[in-house]
Amino acid sequence: MKLVIAAVGTKMPAWVETGYAEFAKRLPRDCPLELLEVKAEPRTTGKTPAAMMAAEAERLRAALPARRRLVVLDERGDDISTRQLAERLQKWMGMGDDVAFVIGGPDGLDPVLKAEAQEKIRLSSLTLPHAMVRPLLAEALYRAWSLVNNHPYHRE
Repeated sequence: MKLVIAAVGTKMPAWVETGYAEFAKRLPRDCPLELLEVKAEPRTTGKTPAAMMAAEAERLRAALPARRRLVVLDERGDDISTRQLAERLQKWMGMGDDVAFVIGGPDGLDPVLKAEAQEKIRLSSLTLPHAMVRPLLAEALYRAWSLVNNHPYHRE
């Protein structure tokens, strides 16, 4: 099983790449974390937000692994604890398919893509900059893995 973070947007600030890489490298080979970035639709074309999100959704679908569990990050998604994420991670590991976490662009995610997701979660009740979500999610996944594997990283 592989964990995938699929995100709209490229050319992130160095702190985003550094933060993501720090936690991605900590995950073992049997539970690797991969980042897939897709280009955001230009906001200067005069397209509606719905059209831009639909174009970004097509890019995301094309980049995602064929056999995967789709988990959308959404402000209205389930509010889960670290322990609950660890329980889900353990369940997903038993299923064997890759798990793809999808992060939308500036206007969010296409409603059709959201409807295709098996799960919707949120990382916070706060509104977060899209760039910050990448390292935050990578850390949360590493922390969940550490709980599943009784690694001392997480302390209660």
